[in-house]
Amino acid sequence: MGVRKDLRTAVRRGDPTGGARVELVREGGEVREVRVAPLAAPGAGSVADIPFTNAAEAPDAVALRRRRGGRWQPVTAAAFAREVADTAKGLMASGLEPGGRVALMSRTRYEWAVLDFAIWAAGGVSVPVYATSSAEQIDWILADSGAGTLIAESGAEVRTAGAATEGRRVFVIDDGALAQLAVLGRGVSDEELGKRRAALGPDTLATLCYTSGTTGKPKGCVLTHGNLYAEAANTAELAHPFFRADGGRPASTLLFLPLAHILARSLQIGCLLARIEIGHWPSVKPDELRPQLREFRPTFIVGVPYLFEKIHDTGRATAERMGRAASFDRAHRTAVRYGEAALDRLRGRGRGPGPALRLARGLYDLLVYRRVRKELGGRLRHAISGGSPLDRELSLFFYSAGILVHEGYGLTETSAAAVITPPLGPRPGTVGLPVPGTSVRIADDGEVLVKGPIVFGGYWNDTAATEAALDGGWFATGDLGRFDDDGYLTITGRKKDILVTSGGKNVSPSVLEDRLRSRPPVGQCLVVGDNRSYVAALVTLDPQALEHWLAVRGRPVDTPAGELVDDEELIAEVQNAVDHANAAVSRAESIRRFRLVAGEFTEENGLLSPSLKVRRRAVAAVYAREIEELYGRE
Repeated sequence: MGVRKDLRTAVRRGDPTGGARVELVREGGEVREVRVAPLAAPGAGSVADIPFTNAAEAPDAVALRRRRGGRWQPVTAAAFAREVADTAKGLMASGLEPGGRVALMSRTRYEWAVLDFAIWAAGGVSVPVYATSSAEQIDWILADSGAGTLIAESGAEVRTAGAATEGRRVFVIDDGALAQLAVLGRGVSDEELGKRRAALGPDTLATLCYTSGTTGKPKGCVLTHGNLYAEAANTAELAHPFFRADGGRPASTLLFLPLAHILARSLQIGCLLARIEIGHWPSVKPDELRPQLREFRPTFIVGVPYLFEKIHDTGRATAERMGRAASFDRAHRTAVRYGEAALDRLRGRGRGPGPALRLARGLYDLLVYRRVRKELGGRLRHAISGGSPLDRELSLFFYSAGILVHEGYGLTETSAAAVITPPLGPRPGTVGLPVPGTSVRIADDGEVLVKGPIVFGGYWNDTAATEAALDGGWFATGDLGRFDDDGYLTITGRKKDILVTSGGKNVSPSVLEDRLRSRPPVGQCLVVGDNRSYVAALVTLDPQALEHWLAVRGRPVDTPAGELVDDEELIAEVQNAVDHANAAVSRAESIRRFRLVAGEFTEENGLLSPSLKVRRRAVAAVYAREIEELYGRE
């Protein structure tokens, strides 16, 4: 598929887009549209070719590292391609026809990568299913997609699927699915497999990727091999500084986001395309992830704000236990000032950090920042944060600690990132510029529209939804945003989530929620106020942050959260987080009252989506009484 020989083309100094032409369209003096020329374009073929091209050109290069026997063991490009081929032949022998759909329900692991590429190589269409999906969700996705095969991680997923497995071929990864498929496929020749792969092109359907369904039933997004290639190749070209070797060791990343989510899958394709070493880990929980980061030692990662928030909070909690909380807070303030000054210089707007600030940064690097880097493996220099906005101060903290966190923005319908902060053009507080080859426009009502080869072909079996979402090639995202004078995009809220107070004030809850959630001991939160006289919030407590808060005050760490929701000292602590959130908005938009509630918003209780987004309607229903009590004085 037109894979360029060298994805690490030189970026001209001072050009954040790697040489891609950027066109700004102004209307009424404001930037309304930004168009970025492509850095890579698909030719013939498909993303199924990637493992085989790598094996032919660099057979002994390490493509992935697989966790086995308590160690990260290398897998060469040749070995990976062989396993993909053997698995693909088994799928063909089991009855998979060209265009047939295969549902893949598993946490992030090495076998996921093998199976995804094997399904494609056999001419099939992969249908990712979150491992945490309910029986109802599984039944809907299997029925809607018409998947004839289900590959599950373990018997637990098969049992959850229940009756939905009837009439379908079922393989279980933990029961040796790959080995079983390899045996089944022994009678399939290389030539037969080659014909299947050769029949694929950029317009061939590659995957039906279902939305997480925060409202209503999940919709299947039709993504082609051309969509996936355009996303992977252009972001790989743009992000080449992520892929530089560090001290003679190759660049690498540890994937821990769910591969059922398009962001992780697009990253996996891009890394294999650019020949970056990949490892897989099935958990995003910081306590489970941090030891693997220290052992794997990636040079870059892709995460969600929650991860970066918890790393920062853990650092402060450790300092507080040592009696050095004030020192950590000074390190935080120094990092923010240093980051602001350094970025101003990078943009030609200032002279950069002065001698005193550089000296302070050097001191806190010894005391604080290097410990943060160590928690992330010691080699990490770049990270991408997606899913929701990252607090700007937190971004500046990591920047000064030697880790540049780039934000991105996209949806399943845009094959993952439609906008990303260029490696050489950081701008905290924004999500960056359009991915090369993509155009982004702000509609008259403020909605973000996206156009380009990364945009999906429509919703599976849903013509009405497709027509509503696509107009002349422009995809209406449902999100609101604005451009700055340089074409950098800031997302200001979700169109359907906008609250309108009884006084007529429009309020974007996400701005408040993202800032509120970034301060311990807040866990999750929901801002409310539609048709009410003021804005209010429900706030849950993060269990680890709460345990730490109790410990440093000499109080029993096993005190149930339900006994603390009316604790005046704890309420005062959360008020500080509320004040931080309110600092970003006008008084009319600020949170006037909040209520601490026991329990958490999780995937398991249905209050978070698999992509960790709050299911607003579900939370409002569960906590209806508490919301009414917030407005008892109206």
